[in-house]
Amino acid sequence: MRLLFCTTFFLGIALAQVTSLTRSDVKFQVPKKPYHVVQRGDVTMVVVNNEAVDDEVLQGHRAGYSGVGRLTHRRRPEGLFVPNVSGLNFEFIHDGTAHKTDLLFEPRRAPMELRVIDPFTVELYQAATPFWGLESTQRYHLLEDGTIELTVECIPRRSSFRNGYIGLFWASYIHQPESLDIHFLGDPEGPQGKPRWVRGITPEHGVRATHLALDDHREFPHDADFPVKLMFGMSDHRFTEPWYYGVSHGMAFVQIFRPQDQVRLTQSPTGGGRGNPAWDFQYLISGYEVGRLYRFVMRACYIPFVSSEQVAADTLPHRRAMGHR
Repeated sequence: MRLLFCTTFFLGIALAQVTSLTRSDVKFQVPKKPYHVVQRGDVTMVVVNNEAVDDEVLQGHRAGYSGVGRLTHRRRPEGLFVPNVSGLNFEFIHDGTAHKTDLLFEPRRAPMELRVIDPFTVELYQAATPFWGLESTQRYHLLEDGTIELTVECIPRRSSFRNGYIGLFWASYIHQPESLDIHFLGDPEGPQGKPRWVRGITPEHGVRATHLALDDHREFPHDADFPVKLMFGMSDHRFTEPWYYGVSHGMAFVQIFRPQDQVRLTQSPTGGGRGNPAWDFQYLISGYEVGRLYRFVMRACYIPFVSSEQVAADTLPHRRAMGHR
């Protein structure tokens, strides 16, 4: 059945609706298992909710780690992510105040419903969470070439964010890569300078961990004793294009964002344990309003690695689709 194109109007601005969070005409099935396998092109992904799993598909998968529980490529059948956790994992909700970490980790603990939309599309729906009151749907769609397109829609249902903004955080835990570091274009010399390849290195968890866009001058107040250092441990680097990659066992994992979503890039050398870095990102909503729909879109490519220039060339169509110049 062809789906209808829907919009929602807020203060006179039309925002197209995409996921089952906002579209009642989206048809889906809830599978018996807490995960679903999707294969297209050279890539296979297993989308899982935040329940524990232990079977032949996801062995020893820990509760709390939703998202892509396993990502493989024809060139590398071993999983990219730490086996018992996941990637593109919705991890934190926060407002910069020093709550207990259990409340910050609410996406891990509040129930999620797995929804299979079609052979290449799976959603994770989470009803308004008990503490923050954020309702959300994450749509994981595998494009024809094996690229993951992640669309996140969310609606704050209560005015529970004290500092007037919503902080959301996604993590990908990489299993024993050759290098813990990430690479992005940035740090131009002077106003007319050309960007160069920057190697993002963070000496320890939470130290110089977050990289901002060249034009991102937003300030988000937070308590001095906020318990998660990653969010506000800023680096000295600035990126000129919102995308980056890391290399693991001859494969590049590339995360590409839309400029208008103003995503911040974050990394940890030990986020998934010793030798297992976390290659992350943050989406922050300034001046949020209860009942309003918010959305961001990103793409994740998993491709063989030769060089930075090769990664840039191979991902150019996706970067253009995300609005890069």
